[in-house]
Amino acid sequence: MSQLARRRVLSALAAAPLAGLPLAAILSDPRLARAAASALEEVGMTTTGGKAVKAALAVPEVTPASAVLLVHEWWGLNDQIKSVAAELARLGYLALAVDLYDGQVTDRPDMARAFMGAVVPTEATDTLASWIGWLGAHPMAGGKIGTLGWCFGGGWSLNASIAAPVDATVVYYGRVNRSAADLAALKGPVLSHFATRDGWIDKAMVSGFEDAMKAAGKRLTAYWYEADHAFANPTSARYDAADAALAWKRTLAFFAENL
Repeated sequence: MSQLARRRVLSALAAAPLAGLPLAAILSDPRLARAAASALEEVGMTTTGGKAVKAALAVPEVTPASAVLLVHEWWGLNDQIKSVAAELARLGYLALAVDLYDGQVTDRPDMARAFMGAVVPTEATDTLASWIGWLGAHPMAGGKIGTLGWCFGGGWSLNASIAAPVDATVVYYGRVNRSAADLAALKGPVLSHFATRDGWIDKAMVSGFEDAMKAAGKRLTAYWYEADHAFANPTSARYDAADAALAWKRTLAFFAENL
């Protein structure tokens, strides 16, 4: 499907029943998520480090537009993440869902753990920084760029913004144990969503992050939810509908303010 055709599909979605559904309803239904994801265009490039990479691009009706780079959970770049990109495009953003697993996707925790463990940090940093540069030069981009990620991708949303400073960064329960010296490279503010019952991204890690951000002189807005890790994923047993909706509302307001 051509880029123009995909843009027409996105426009059609805005007037179709699918577009009238809450994002959570689309994400929780594989058929609806697949339909939303089908509107995206696969794009590719060669990174600064020489690696061939691919991503999925969602184009809004009106361009140029501010851009959002999305980083997937440990499951890989699946239809859910592409659906969020489609939703952001419907809301007016040029949305790029990157792939740090070279096309590998799973719904099995053991495989997800293996995929995540196989990621080479220097390669992932090169990939994300290169995609941010790609967005910055894209003719349909409006100049401002934000990053957004969940879990595995939440940490890499922050890492990307350190490697290639952007205008806004959103972290959903991702690893944020970076030093003040690292965080000094950030350009824009950071919005983060954390869960009180999260056994991985806990209070100790987040407190250290808050202290490091303060020491670096960077703006951080951190929200805590009475929930567990992955509370924003409708397919997770730990999904919390109310907190997920609130976090998404805050994310959109943050992007509207900074992008």
